[in-house]
Amino acid sequence: MSTHYDCIVVGSGHAGCSAALAAVEAGCTSVLIVEKAPHDWVGGNGYFTAGAHRTVHGGLQDLLTIVRNVTPEQASKIDIDPYTVEDFIGDIKRLGQDKPDIKLVKSMVESSREAVEWLARIIDIPFILSFHRQAYEVNGRQKFWGGMALSTEGGGKGLIRAHLKALQKAGVDIWFESPAVRLRVEKGTITGLVVQTDGKELNLSASSVVLAAGGYESSSELRAKHLGAEWEKARVRGTPFNTGDGFAMAQAVGAKLVGDWAGCHSTCWDANAPADAGDRELSNQFTKSGYPLGIMVNIYGQRFVDEGQDFRNFTYAKFGRQILLQPEGCAFQVWGADMVPFLRKEEYGDEIVEKIFAWNIEELADKLLEKGLKDKECFLKTVRNYNAAVQNYRAEHPTIGWDPTVKDGLSTQSTTVALQLPKSNWALPIDQGPFLAVKVTCGITFTFGGLAIDPDTAGVLSKETDAPIKGLFCTGEMVGGLFHNNYPGGSGLTAGAVFGRKAGNQAAKLAGKSVKYGSYGLIDYGPRGDEGARGLAEVTLLSKNG
Repeated sequence: MSTHYDCIVVGSGHAGCSAALAAVEAGCTSVLIVEKAPHDWVGGNGYFTAGAHRTVHGGLQDLLTIVRNVTPEQASKIDIDPYTVEDFIGDIKRLGQDKPDIKLVKSMVESSREAVEWLARIIDIPFILSFHRQAYEVNGRQKFWGGMALSTEGGGKGLIRAHLKALQKAGVDIWFESPAVRLRVEKGTITGLVVQTDGKELNLSASSVVLAAGGYESSSELRAKHLGAEWEKARVRGTPFNTGDGFAMAQAVGAKLVGDWAGCHSTCWDANAPADAGDRELSNQFTKSGYPLGIMVNIYGQRFVDEGQDFRNFTYAKFGRQILLQPEGCAFQVWGADMVPFLRKEEYGDEIVEKIFAWNIEELADKLLEKGLKDKECFLKTVRNYNAAVQNYRAEHPTIGWDPTVKDGLSTQSTTVALQLPKSNWALPIDQGPFLAVKVTCGITFTFGGLAIDPDTAGVLSKETDAPIKGLFCTGEMVGGLFHNNYPGGSGLTAGAVFGRKAGNQAAKLAGKSVKYGSYGLIDYGPRGDEGARGLAEVTLLSKNG
């Protein structure tokens, strides 16, 4: 077992894998990933995602060069608007209330398209157009919405599976059940890492360490400390191993903390999902993102958010918090029969979620009483008032049609009737049975506070000097300052790849092994999907028992 490496990465998620592979591509000949979790939990939070990547792009023709699920005939019936640098930066700033670090945001956004191309061409990530999540059929055409179009075959599972294949071919070692204990530092320079393996501490030396260990969302104690006491009861969507260890290690060597430490990514989550960890089989299917098609009410039958405020991928990461703040931290999503066919099967399939059906609203209210509803009459009044407001608006604006691919303006706010809490878009009456409801709670994905990094190198900054700590880098959910309060869907995986690449390139320079490479890198993995011999060596997967 070697104890010296050119680069050591802490964490086996998408960001950590990206950093390790970028380090090899840039010239490192010995790269190690240390992972706190056992092999069965490889992949961090990336495993539990839908594999969505938000990136700058020039529209359909630009994206067709990297996706695998579109035939020429299909392409002729697809509409995808370009998504510019200005669009992407604007969305992060708008959702973050202008508080994100603009230099960090620009660095990520301007590198996003190249990073996605690198993932596709070099790492062999199987990108697809996300018809099932980001498109609706309108007049015979698939219309994409919300600025995002890419996901991966098999979602997060497929993403991590592709990374593991690339790591194996690149000769990257992974040690499982080997938590990082502390950073080694000499005269202000990181010289390696101490890990615990087989019950003993082992000193590892390296010219650089990349922290990609995730946030603190899996620690109920840290959630309560930073987010508030109510967050102790939030459900953990992903890995149970993200407990803030990386922040403690970084602080011990003088790293600077920045960003929204009171903020996080949290979603509408199945109320019957496990409490303290995600499910490796169902993973992202516990997400319940169909609320723009209906309404959400708390246990007292009251609406509490504008379900049509914006596209789902601009509101889903903040609505989990709003559910958590409701009495008992749960809510009900409700739809009429006309909207049920538009709910995604992977989230609302019969075998996925407990469905509460009823032929009329009165019957639905009675059934919801058995599931925790406290005030039947208030619920019925909420639905009646909502329907009346919708009907009045439609009567005043008979030419406005429902269109889920744009913010269609179908609302509850007419000149004669206006709800105190509007539904600003996609407001249709809930008056056709059978009616459907599901019970949801808050699922926490990752936390927003993190380490300050140099936008160009991903080098961790010193609290004392504001200069990079030599030999220490950071990527993924540990990066602070990028998101605040809310988040445009698909940005996290992209950011992990962007700053992982930057960190890996710098690691090679510190190891004195940096090489010049072309547009998409040095390593030749052959044509996409080629399973022949394409790498440098085989990855070593070491568990606690070797």
